[in-house]
Amino acid sequence: MSALIIFGLLTMLMLTGMPISIALGLTVLTFLFTMTTVPIDTVALKLFTGIEKFEIMAIPFFILAGNFLTHGGVARRMINFATAMVGHWHGGLGLAGVIACALFAAVSGSSPATVVAIGSVILPAMVAQGFPKSFGAGVITTSGALGILIPPSIVMVMYAVATSGMQVTGPDGKIVASASVGELFIAGVIPGMMLAGFLAFTTWYRARKFNYPRLARATFAQRWRAFRDAMWGLLLIVIVIGGIYAGIFTPTEAAAMSAVYAFVIAVFVYKDMRLADVPKVLLSSANMSAMLLYIITNAVLFSFLMTSEGIPQALGNWMVDAGLTWWAFLIVVNILLLMAGNFMEPSSIVLIMAPILFPVAVRLGIDPVHFGIMIVVNMEVGMCHPPVGLNLYVASGITKMGITELTVAVWPWLLTMLIFLVLVTYVPAISLWLPHMLGM
Repeated sequence: MSALIIFGLLTMLMLTGMPISIALGLTVLTFLFTMTTVPIDTVALKLFTGIEKFEIMAIPFFILAGNFLTHGGVARRMINFATAMVGHWHGGLGLAGVIACALFAAVSGSSPATVVAIGSVILPAMVAQGFPKSFGAGVITTSGALGILIPPSIVMVMYAVATSGMQVTGPDGKIVASASVGELFIAGVIPGMMLAGFLAFTTWYRARKFNYPRLARATFAQRWRAFRDAMWGLLLIVIVIGGIYAGIFTPTEAAAMSAVYAFVIAVFVYKDMRLADVPKVLLSSANMSAMLLYIITNAVLFSFLMTSEGIPQALGNWMVDAGLTWWAFLIVVNILLLMAGNFMEPSSIVLIMAPILFPVAVRLGIDPVHFGIMIVVNMEVGMCHPPVGLNLYVASGITKMGITELTVAVWPWLLTMLIFLVLVTYVPAISLWLPHMLGM
């Protein structure tokens, strides 16, 4: 009964057009004041302790690094490098767009930032070369979603924060802890590369089918020059992932390191950004960080309410008693998350759903890392379909295409992503092989 009241109130507030973060906070306060005896000072304490987590500091640093890289010419050099390597294949510039998105995703952690950085450079070039605008828009909108799967990923940090401190008894009676940010980052490497490969194949197949333009094959000297120009940006991938795995620094420290490194290469190495532009980048990063931290704070309150009412535990007991198997549970979760993707953006979905679904998943024997990667892939799909797909709106601004027109354009790649989602869901080794091999 409590669950019906809470979710009914939340849905009603969201239908008024109220921002998700405020709807979450009002739902919690309304329920606590009218239907429980929880003291108000507990709410104040939760508001403070909710964001008093070391991992959360990674979010503003990754946002700042992404903004420096977006404005600092790194994206353009990555596109030149990718074009030199695969430009002579069918749909060469489209393939270069997929690879450039994958490379930029490995340094930014954000899907919209990836769409803006890569799309604003490569889409005009594709149209000028004779590609239909819809083809280029489909490639960049969906490939930009790699920004939250290929580490570092802000959504992975959100999942780790939402489930941090949770210890649930698995089916074998052992206590299972939540996944760390480092484990999730390493686990995202192979799925990210696989999805980039799937999207690249779809791009190549459609370009070959419709005989879209190809570029002349680049010489070895041109490829070496393109690599040398992009090297400083590519080195950030090695610093972040290599540093975390080698134990040189934590994911949060890696985020701070990437922000400083991105500032140095944008201002002093590539010199595409003037020192006078830095305050503007800092301000836009602060605005985005404040928005996300406000969502996190209210989502933590919501999670506290759910736990105090025993809703995740009751849901887990009901599913286990009903004899629901792990594979059937994952079907339900995928449908639920894909439906949520129609109305909410990824951060809110993860922060609301993860604390509820995580205990049930562990009780059914699903690995926390595998479950986290599956949620992230669901969020990728949600970013590419209407009515709330963030990538669609960002791409619409770049291409000047309507949302309906863009939705039709992304379908071949969106279908590819759904096929990949099924693979990730039911082949845990895709997510778990690399962390296990590295002894994590």
